[in-house]
Amino acid sequence: MTGHVPVLTADVLRHLRPERGGLFVDCTVGLGGHARALLEAGASRLVGFDRDPDALTVASQTLAPWADRVELVHSDYRHVERELDARGIDRVDGALADLGASSMQLDREGRGFSFMRDEPLDMRMDRTEERTAADLVATASEPDLADAIFQYGEERFSRRIARAIVAAREIEPILTTGRLATIVRRAVPVRGYSRIDPATRTFQALRIWVNRELEGLDQFLIALAQRLREGARLVVISFHSLEDRIVKHTFRALQQAGRGTIITRKPETAGDKELHQNPRARSAKLRALEGVA
Repeated sequence: MTGHVPVLTADVLRHLRPERGGLFVDCTVGLGGHARALLEAGASRLVGFDRDPDALTVASQTLAPWADRVELVHSDYRHVERELDARGIDRVDGALADLGASSMQLDREGRGFSFMRDEPLDMRMDRTEERTAADLVATASEPDLADAIFQYGEERFSRRIARAIVAAREIEPILTTGRLATIVRRAVPVRGYSRIDPATRTFQALRIWVNRELEGLDQFLIALAQRLREGARLVVISFHSLEDRIVKHTFRALQQAGRGTIITRKPETAGDKELHQNPRARSAKLRALEGVA
């Protein structure tokens, strides 16, 4: 995974200020790119969480030079409060949550996140979980499919797509990314040029649904904000509007309640240089909150 480039790294470091030292939490450590940058910049200790065991294996290699200062934990970020309690950690000097799927999950064969390859329709970030995308596609009702594709994918043709999926699964189970993508493309009307594949929004919706990516996000942010030392910061990177909306409203609520100070009046995004080097940063939005006494 040498080609992995974490997004908005300079902005993360500017806000979290690891040169001061201290304990930092990476709630979605992924392949370890941001964590490595924090440690290189001076973080004294880092606890990293991820729900994907494959990602933790790579992260452990990435962070091997700092092994005596790093603890990696297989856990969903929504359980971070419980995990910190188990380690006797009451306050942290900075926290990061880089939301969404990692480049490894999107790129690695056999994970079923992408329609660029025809492979089993999986999409689980944590493959110890039982329910796959194929299971959802096979068992969800047509209204539930339509609602999920509309809500999580913001797909205007969600009802057509759901109807097509249900009709197709009655003929033959939908078990691969290639077959699902073909069904979706045929269901979406072609109206001139589109910069994204017609299956993109549906695949995003199923990924969010399978992994419950939006479930409990607000409560996680509230709990983590309460762990910040005075002046410590929580940085969140989101990749689609649904995530960013939750982050924005939760940060506003925390500030109004006197439980944090918003540092980023508007979400920060990648500049031209970073976009040239890493096109995946195009949709990344960063927001930061500072802890109060």
